[in-house]
Amino acid sequence: MATRKEHDFIGELEIPDNVYYGVQTFRAVDNFKITGHRYGDYPDFVRGFAYIKKAAALANKEVKVLEPAIADALAAACDRVLAGEFADQFVVDMIQGGAGTSTNMNTNEVLVNIALEATGHHKGEYQYIHPNDHANLGQSTNDTYPSSIKVAAVMMMDRLLAAMQNLIGALDEKAKACEGMIKMGRTELEDAVPTTLGNTFHAFASFIREDLKGIAAAQDLLRTLNMGATAIGTGINCHPDYKNVVIRILNEITHGSYRNAEDMIAATQDTADYVSASAALRTLAVHVNKIANDLRWMNSGPRCGLGEIELPKMQPGSSIMPGKVNPVIPEVVLISCYQTMGNDLTVTLCAQRGEFELNGVEPGIAYALFNSIRIMTNAINTLADKAVKNLRPLPEACLKSVLGSVGIVTAFNPYLGYEKSASIAKEALETGKAVGDICLERGYMSKEEIDKILNPANMLNPSMVRG
Repeated sequence: MATRKEHDFIGELEIPDNVYYGVQTFRAVDNFKITGHRYGDYPDFVRGFAYIKKAAALANKEVKVLEPAIADALAAACDRVLAGEFADQFVVDMIQGGAGTSTNMNTNEVLVNIALEATGHHKGEYQYIHPNDHANLGQSTNDTYPSSIKVAAVMMMDRLLAAMQNLIGALDEKAKACEGMIKMGRTELEDAVPTTLGNTFHAFASFIREDLKGIAAAQDLLRTLNMGATAIGTGINCHPDYKNVVIRILNEITHGSYRNAEDMIAATQDTADYVSASAALRTLAVHVNKIANDLRWMNSGPRCGLGEIELPKMQPGSSIMPGKVNPVIPEVVLISCYQTMGNDLTVTLCAQRGEFELNGVEPGIAYALFNSIRIMTNAINTLADKAVKNLRPLPEACLKSVLGSVGIVTAFNPYLGYEKSASIAKEALETGKAVGDICLERGYMSKEEIDKILNPANMLNPSMVRG
């Protein structure tokens, strides 16, 4: 295999000539064999970096510190990466030491070698276009890396928000379809008082609507960038007009609404925006977990469980028990939510390890945050499309549970008081008699009064009984 020689201040290495990355990437690949997940496995991260590098090249051109021909060649290289080319060249492990320097240099080297070839040179001829002097001009890993994380996360959250809208729509449809279907409400897995399947699905939709606001707010926090901060926020080696120009150009090429941090020194060392984003994802995971688990319980059976709904049959559920079908969609969603909750702890621990002017373990934040957004997007779409949209309510079974429940004795409280109602409940549990029959036997009320109070529809609107 043909090779080329490249060097850094540590020494010289032979680099395969068919790759577009260079010596610093080559060292990082050898040093960091951790997750098996490469930078290129997160295409939004690659795109985020390409947007940042294109904006930087064009900004440096505008403030007249970078030759137009070099800036244009780098911008064109970014466009090719944004179009999906060279995806296999972004090869460093997502978890790495060095605060993301390896990812930044992987990007710089690939873009420079693309630009070199496009301008008639060979890969590695850095005397013409250089990874540090040109692709990294007016920049540091400490502003390009976090800014690229944020641009990537914002793009990923757009798809998450769309998935959430998909789930809300599916739940709203079920709430409307099941509006009048009486079912037993339960607290602590014990019979409580009646509700409807419509109420259940409407509540689920309300959870996700509230989470939609939280995710959107977290996404907006991530639009605050520290481009122009360079190493520690002081802007060393950066043209004074650059930070304003680069944010304007970034918004032009992304059609975004990014903004400069008010305090670049604070922004370079602070990772609280990621903590807020992860917390919003964790809250979403808690609610999605609750929905998936409730669906799992409501589907339980088919003969010996609650049997209030029937989830779509997705695949055989046992290698030994014929006919068994498991609730695999809610189950995979539960696992996804637990993974997201665990990632939130990782983000929190990494964020609190920032010392002085920089957080050196930011790659751990990026890896956990990207995984959480990706997992929740996929899990929510899976839950909506493969469970909620095609589940079948079983209203007869739901009504039977209500009519046979001791919990409906609660409806007698306003008329008989707690003590008498509790006594009825106790006898019902001991004898198996219906609570209405016991009330009638004791002479507490007439049959007409009892039937009116225990009418499931009236129990949903007690004011109708009193009226």
